[in-house]
Amino acid sequence: MELPALAVADSGASAVRVHYRPLGPVLAVMPWNFPLWQVVRFAAPALMAGNVGLLKHASNVPQTALYLEDLFRRAGYPEGCFQTLLIGSGAVESVLRDPRVAAATLTGSEPAGRSVAAVAGDEVKKTVLELGGSDPYVVMPSADVARAVRTAVTARVQNNGQSCIAAKRFIVHADVFETFLERFTARMDGLAVGDPLDETVDVGPLATEQGRADVEELVDDAVRLGAVARCGGGRPALPGRLADGWFYEPTVLTDITPEMRIHREEAFGPVATVYRVEDLDEAVALANDTPFGLSSNVWTRDEAEQRRFVRDLEAGGVFFNGMTASHPAFPFGGVKRSGYGRELSGHGIREFCNVTTVWYGAEPGAGG
Repeated sequence: MELPALAVADSGASAVRVHYRPLGPVLAVMPWNFPLWQVVRFAAPALMAGNVGLLKHASNVPQTALYLEDLFRRAGYPEGCFQTLLIGSGAVESVLRDPRVAAATLTGSEPAGRSVAAVAGDEVKKTVLELGGSDPYVVMPSADVARAVRTAVTARVQNNGQSCIAAKRFIVHADVFETFLERFTARMDGLAVGDPLDETVDVGPLATEQGRADVEELVDDAVRLGAVARCGGGRPALPGRLADGWFYEPTVLTDITPEMRIHREEAFGPVATVYRVEDLDEAVALANDTPFGLSSNVWTRDEAEQRRFVRDLEAGGVFFNGMTASHPAFPFGGVKRSGYGRELSGHGIREFCNVTTVWYGAEPGAGG
């Protein structure tokens, strides 16, 4: 990339260029919830830039990890460009400290991100972190409430609620609060829970027993402190072998207060918290009242309100009148405890590059 002519002339050079050079092997610590897509969205930009990918996948998806390595091999990549490491989390530090490893990226929990960032910081190595999220879903009076409700259900229970960019906190203006809450609760309560291989089922089990226990603790804590469960709030009664599955009912909670854990912590399951706000200022303040800042959804057709949300929401993305998604063409990532750096798009390609300034001195007498 060449720099503007004015900047070049001012530097006393005959030419100045910027080169993007690969850093080298990048360790990727990846999660189980979208085991193919999460890896591809790291690997495609990183390898496009000329880096080598080292995958430490979640321990409960080893066959996916091996499949991905084989996929790159069959696609014609040179041997070793993408390698799967079948190691446990305890071995990550030794790999990251290896001098041959240049950088790391992690998608996962905040504790895991802190651990990898601490080791990388000690080694002075670049990291990109995509951690948890507690995304706000704001509904203002000008919204198409029917569409907002339909999308809200999908945004909350996608992947059985186990998505970092799933909408989790529903912040609704008083003018449309009762209508939204009634319709949203009815749709959540009407979702079919059961065998995920059954095409008529909307919500399957959570991935782990501990995951369900974490969701139960958040809901039970909120209800004990005064929250109201408009629907759900427990384990569904399912027949036969399904009774032993790690299922949790689609749940809608209202009357949330700041002392409840669910107000601050990420609910990684089909649980929605619904808040009532009186005006735009309160909506923005409540949306930002979280340690996370991954993405956000805002339903408004008012252009002035849209400009305000773009300016003031503390998030890596603002999606108006639609559901948050990670798309290959758009940069993806967060702020605050949701991490730093960006995946996907040109921004993702350049994250693991040495941005090199190349300066050519003017020849003696040039320009004379």
